[in-house]
Amino acid sequence: MHPRLQAAGHRLVAPTCTGLGERAHLASPAVDLETHIADILGVLEFEDLRDVILVGHSYGGMVATGVAQRAPGRLAQLVYLDAMLPRPGQSAFDLHPEDVRERMREAARSSGEGWRIPPNPLPPDTSAEDAAWIGPRRLPQPIGTFEQPLRLDGPEPQLPRSYVYCRRAARGDFFRQFADRVRGAPGWRSFEIDASHSPHVTAPDELARLLAEIAATAS
Repeated sequence: MHPRLQAAGHRLVAPTCTGLGERAHLASPAVDLETHIADILGVLEFEDLRDVILVGHSYGGMVATGVAQRAPGRLAQLVYLDAMLPRPGQSAFDLHPEDVRERMREAARSSGEGWRIPPNPLPPDTSAEDAAWIGPRRLPQPIGTFEQPLRLDGPEPQLPRSYVYCRRAARGDFFRQFADRVRGAPGWRSFEIDASHSPHVTAPDELARLLAEIAATAS
């Protein structure tokens, strides 16, 4: 995504949340949603970023919602990319059916020392080349990030918001509930992309074009 968005005139900043990626050595049972919100707030502040289009993908919608409420002055708009869209006081687990929550908790108990949730399977249309590259980089996530409710201390900021729904949905079509909720809602724009859940991996050209369109047409 970096060269594609750069070619469109944008700078892409891709922070790594605590306990993941090159910060895997910081993983612990203490890492929760507030930790990840603080991670992104820190990048915005110490990089002095402004007029940011904040993109939250998947679980990242939880983080983006918290960041937007606490640092609206640094943001130009919000984009939820096939992402969770919580209401105040909801956790990521609250957004999942009971059987899915229990399956994730059991996976953490059986293979994650009680606090690491294994990553979900890759979308079936992920190429062998992409799977070989991304596989070792997909790490378990501290369960606290799914258990902790989202804390919002004030009204929602008045920012332009877009939801991008990926049409090649996995079984259960988990993210459609959020796309349907905001379709036609005041302050929201809705988009769809013919891709599976991780278009930054499986459909980067299409995603870059869509993000550039969203950036250029914000109201």
